Amino acid sequence: MDNDAGGRRFTRRHLFAIGAASAAATVTTGPAWARSDADWLQGNFSWGRAKISVARSLAFRHTHTDETLNLVYYENGRYLPGALEEINYLFRDFRTDEVKEIDPRLLDTLYAVRLRTETSEAYDILSAYRSPETNAMLRRTSWGVARNSLHIQGMAIDIRLADRDSRYIARAARDMGRGGVGLYIGANFVHLDSGSVRTWGAA
Repeated sequence: MDNDAGGRRFTRRHLFAIGAASAAATVTTGPAWARSDADWLQGNFSWGRAKISVARSLAFRHTHTDETLNLVYYENGRYLPGALEEINYLFRDFRTDEVKEIDPRLLDTLYAVRLRTETSEAYDILSAYRSPETNAMLRRTSWGVARNSLHIQGMAIDIRLADRDSRYIARAARDMGRGGVGLYIGANFVHLDSGSVRTWGAA
């Protein structure tokens, strides 16, 4: 919803693309087939007696800075510190260049939404971390900005997907019953956060 532009431009590519998670899998022994959201978010599912540990990958394009990022952020049962640092930078307050540590649970929500919506498109980022000063400014100039927004805590993001309707994204996220999901149909974006479960905006 914000229309400011600025910040430094950078592009960082990794060997793993969004659609390559299965190629990065490792196999151990396990029980019969299961594939729930919980399995995916634990980084594993099973097929027969083969238990597959799935690398979690995400791709982004920041709509204000035109920076892009495509990387694996979780692999072999752990979050990758270097990948998280890159995400923290991309998700920074682009108005001030202030960087905040992003809640990994928010990344897992984005990953689960990608699976549920069956897309390999990069997420368009409209807003991620906001400094308290930026959030206060937006409250003065924009509608619907919370005083204690979870954007300030690195726990929220506003996104679009080029190949999926925002109503479809919101429904998929709401069905998971995790965190906050807000649909802004007029501005064509979805708010996702890792706070308490709640929804707003008609889907």
